[in-house]
Amino acid sequence: MDSIRRILNYTPKTKIYYGWIVLLTASLGTFACTGVSQQTIVAIQTIMLTETGWDRTQFALGISTGTWIVGFLTPIFGRLADKYGPRFIMPFAMIVLGICFYIIGGANSIWTFYFGYIIARGLGTPILVSSMPRNVAVNFFFRKRNLAMGFVFMARPFYAAGNIQLISNWISSWRTGYRILGLYAFVVAIPMLMILRKSPESIGLLPDGRLPSNESRTSISNNLSSNEVSWKVSEAMKTNTFWYICITQFLAITVLGTIGFQTVPYLNDTGLSLSIAVLAWTLASLMDSVFNPICGFLADRYTPRKVYFVVLPLTLIATSLFLLVDGGIMGFIVVLLWAAASGGLEVLGSMLTANYYGRNSFGAISGVVGSFQIGGLGVGPTLAALLSKVFVSYKPIFALCVLMYLVALIFLLLSKKPIYINPSDSE
Repeated sequence: MDSIRRILNYTPKTKIYYGWIVLLTASLGTFACTGVSQQTIVAIQTIMLTETGWDRTQFALGISTGTWIVGFLTPIFGRLADKYGPRFIMPFAMIVLGICFYIIGGANSIWTFYFGYIIARGLGTPILVSSMPRNVAVNFFFRKRNLAMGFVFMARPFYAAGNIQLISNWISSWRTGYRILGLYAFVVAIPMLMILRKSPESIGLLPDGRLPSNESRTSISNNLSSNEVSWKVSEAMKTNTFWYICITQFLAITVLGTIGFQTVPYLNDTGLSLSIAVLAWTLASLMDSVFNPICGFLADRYTPRKVYFVVLPLTLIATSLFLLVDGGIMGFIVVLLWAAASGGLEVLGSMLTANYYGRNSFGAISGVVGSFQIGGLGVGPTLAALLSKVFVSYKPIFALCVLMYLVALIFLLLSKKPIYINPSDSE
């Protein structure tokens, strides 16, 4: 029994701060889970539908259902992240994900695909992409928190770009690609179990790194606490700002899901080959990835709200350009401009949440915000599929997206930092 306890308590010694090692390890799970992310699915949907003959609207409904389940489960896993951390939960999710990938790879009916995809998407995303990795970034970092969170958000679009090419071009078929991802998931579960930890305090460290020799552990802890107020989830939900952030994120991510789901069909229908259309979305994912840590770096320097006020109007302008072009090569260029502009919208919402409400209940608080983000992402594909059937042109879809960004900007203006009132002070 003692030997098992020693093995479980063993932490590898590293020359760099262990928080970066934990983030890197967590990102290995993100790579696997992006195999069922919308960024990957929207790029390979035409390949899958051409081979199987499945209806695009039915296919989109399955994608949206999986995403809505993510929205339902994200607050639950946010609370679990606060209480238990990622060490045992993330490896378990990887094993389940591996099984689901084999089911997807062998699916001959859309119902079998639904079964594998919805479980993989619903369970994998909150554990491997959103709640758990973001909670690690907030717990292990204080001064460089936004930069660390930027790297967490960078992983999803970066790895999605790799999976798009893996499944659509580098492997003989999308089915083989998913089987390879399944094997990868089984293997990576082992280092995750060995390396992941809940917080720096659990391994004798503090946020941002080792203790300086001239400061005591207690003085640093007190300094961190004095610079950050941590709200409980029940307290945060009583503030108007919390709900303004939720609405802003819902609208912004709904647009992301709507435009993302239509990008490849839009470019393909307006004259570009399927391979070029897929390349456009791959490059868009890479640009999305690059701008996440950039936004994190700027947010550490200027605050997340100030950066958000730059990024959202730029995204609004880029989206408006879709109304001025007719697809083709110009559409290709606008897709890249839109991806570059919108790259930081999701991460800035999480940065704003952490900046306003602190780290002690970040998992639970961001879980509620995340349910709005995921809810919007789930609305996007179904909304795009339905609108594409109603309208002959793509222009009404882009016009609606511009309108949603305008409304999101209004709610961002209202999202001022709330004032924390200690319950004991009001007695």
